[in-house]
Amino acid sequence: MNHIKTFFLLTVLTGLLLLMGNIFGGRQGMIIALIFAFGINFISYWYSDKIVLAIYKAKPAERTQYPALYSAVEELAAAASIPVPEIYILPAQDPNAFATGRSPSRGAVAVTEGLLRILNTQELKGVIAHELSHIKNRDTLIQTVAATVAGAVMVLASMARWSAFLGGRRRGRGNILALIAAAVIMPIAAMFIQMAISRSREYTADRSAAGISGNPVSLAEALRKLQSYSGRMQVNQATSHLFIVQPFKGGGLKSLFSTHPPIEDRIERLMKIGI
Repeated sequence: MNHIKTFFLLTVLTGLLLLMGNIFGGRQGMIIALIFAFGINFISYWYSDKIVLAIYKAKPAERTQYPALYSAVEELAAAASIPVPEIYILPAQDPNAFATGRSPSRGAVAVTEGLLRILNTQELKGVIAHELSHIKNRDTLIQTVAATVAGAVMVLASMARWSAFLGGRRRGRGNILALIAAAVIMPIAAMFIQMAISRSREYTADRSAAGISGNPVSLAEALRKLQSYSGRMQVNQATSHLFIVQPFKGGGLKSLFSTHPPIEDRIERLMKIGI
């Protein structure tokens, strides 16, 4: 069901991008928007993993220094029937992790030093199983595409605002109102759709991880620990959807714009699987 929901939301998100192009420049604008989306998705497909690993100064993990981590990744990759991904360490004390890569054969898992410090072996396996689920289900590619298309909508919305401001006298009232609506409503809609896709994939990864590790309770306990530490990590908001838990606090209105479902809900679902 989550796969159908994701496909539907991606279709709607692409439709928003084309509609933005149409409002901004008619049929020609739609074509430009489509070419723009194709271009940035091409870059994301081939280079997003390298870009995000560079952003967080990730370093390849040495087997001799992190034997337990290597053992967990290799064991669970075999259970998931995917190639062993590359393993990276993030020089951050806040416990978190993410997966990246365009396909299972090009996957990478990155964990922070803080994560290795606070989790026991079974909890670490739960987190790794979650990240391998993202790779196996190609969530890393899906979420990158969603974030990229949403970003393209926001770029066009910014252009629409400037167009309405600078070209107001040359355009009719109807066109100005359409541009203003596009500039205000469309980026908000795109943001909510991207977040809905990300949340849906997190639930799916939790459930898949339970099957891969055979121990949903350990992932639930890991999430409980990570929740108590979350909120202090300095991240690029455009990549926050990659992490297993929201890397910064999301209380109040911010929770409406969270790319992650509530941890309490995720824990409850995992505990029900474990019963």
